[in-house]
Amino acid sequence: MRLRILFGEDAMLGPGKADLLEAIQQTGSISAAGRAMSMSYKRAWGLVDEMNQAFRDPLVASARGGARGGGAQLTEAGEQVLEHFRKLEDITAEAGAARIGALRAMLKDMSHEA
Repeated sequence: MRLRILFGEDAMLGPGKADLLEAIQQTGSISAAGRAMSMSYKRAWGLVDEMNQAFRDPLVASARGGARGGGAQLTEAGEQVLEHFRKLEDITAEAGAARIGALRAMLKDMSHEA
């Protein structure tokens, strides 16, 4: 199951953005996070910008490269958003496990199809 939360017409948070936040947290870089996810820097930066614009406080703080090097890190708000989203994933998976199992049992066997 994949959780996607729509906040009105313009703001959305789903597994891709959460994974990107996690990758930025791990790598300290938007470009490295994008590469780890097979995503262009432009796409990764665009998603970061969308999230930073959607939330009251920015989720990612970045510094340009140069003599000291650049980098990016999650802000306190970014860490909280990621933590809340991951917890929601756990809660919904646990709450929906029986229903998901029931639906899975109703699927036809697709192992023989091409």
